[in-house]
Amino acid sequence: MISSLTFFLDWLGLIVFAASGGLVASRKSMDVVGFALLASVTAIGGGTVRDVVLGLTPVFWVKQPTVLLVCVAVGVATFFVAHLLQSRMRYLLWFDAVGLAIFSVTGAQTALAAGVAPSIAVAMGVASATFGGIIRDVLGGESPMVLRREIYVTAALVGSLVTVGATGFGQGLNASLLLGFVAAFCVRAAALYWSLTLPRYKGMTDAA
Repeated sequence: MISSLTFFLDWLGLIVFAASGGLVASRKSMDVVGFALLASVTAIGGGTVRDVVLGLTPVFWVKQPTVLLVCVAVGVATFFVAHLLQSRMRYLLWFDAVGLAIFSVTGAQTALAAGVAPSIAVAMGVASATFGGIIRDVLGGESPMVLRREIYVTAALVGSLVTVGATGFGQGLNASLLLGFVAAFCVRAAALYWSLTLPRYKGMTDAA
């Protein structure tokens, strides 16, 4: 059974991720159809991958067509208001951070509800949080955030781990979701605010 918090987070995640897709479209000066397309694939891409891998077919937006209509509506709305934002990249990053945190926890909980092992639930949380953004960036001609130096996938991993761990230790659904969301968002927000990165591999400069 879906809790009211899960319902709220799912819809909030869809809206903010769709908005981030629209903002990428605005940076590329796309037409309104491009806005609707990027908004939709960003919002539903990760969840689609999760549902297909878990065998939850038809996927969530096919079972609930309103999801796709809302994504298109957000994309179209962004087409008309994006020019009002002074720093679209900054808004894009923060919308994306919220969506990343939300889908890392709802994706993990959806996987747990499907009866998979905790490790798979963590992986599905990360997939739900990141694949939509990957598709958005590739279609928008942007460097995918997962390939940049800043902490991104790690934040989704932390959120998924906290959610699955809290559930395993007997925390209720809402508490697990909130703990995971706060953990993921704080990691991503800290990375954005302080430009934090993980250590990078440095190859040998001299032959042995």
